[in-house]
Amino acid sequence: MKVLVAEDEQEMRRVLVTALRMNSYEVVDVADGQAALEAACEGTYDCLVFDVMMPKMTGVEALRQIRAGGDMTPILLLTAKAEVEDRIDGLDAGADDYLTKPFALGELLARIRSLTRRNEDFSPKNLTIADVTLDVEQQEIRAQNAIRLAPKEAKLLEYLLQNVGKDVSTEQIFERIWKDDQEADIGLVWVYISYLRQKFNAITGRVVIEGDEGGSYRIHERVSA
Repeated sequence: MKVLVAEDEQEMRRVLVTALRMNSYEVVDVADGQAALEAACEGTYDCLVFDVMMPKMTGVEALRQIRAGGDMTPILLLTAKAEVEDRIDGLDAGADDYLTKPFALGELLARIRSLTRRNEDFSPKNLTIADVTLDVEQQEIRAQNAIRLAPKEAKLLEYLLQNVGKDVSTEQIFERIWKDDQEADIGLVWVYISYLRQKFNAITGRVVIEGDEGGSYRIHERVSA
């Protein structure tokens, strides 16, 4: 799991990053709201943890712009303010949860686990890019033609479509799709990327998955020459 932490207080940021890494999270940390917005837009994360009061841009302002761009990654806001109005502002802007300082690290970790589970369990019935639609429940993709997907193919495509325009690493894909399969090999990611490419060709879809074996992948609309 990959988490973006945005906190301007150096010692608090160090504590958060250390606690998350000790619990096997991959962590990217930044110290202001503008950097948080840029990192969120450029990378792929399982959860965003933003302090509210930060220089250059508040956590709430960064959150609004992230949501306006269509990114629905779970966001946990941290604040020293306990007023109800402040929590309402954050939740109205699109935050998924709120934690008031000071807080126990165990509670922070529990909130992050809850948010990431909730995000994995929820998915819209249909996801669309260009002329290709994934029917999540039926595990079928449609464009000029339609074709059924194997369960792992459908989960992989769903994950890519949740991160359109972003680079998703082989490691992130493997953890998300094969995390419960102790005998799986990370090389399966490339195999299933290849399967999806073949099926896009079969339905004559205007969709491309860029990336090479072992690296990062990005799904986007095919640009006509």
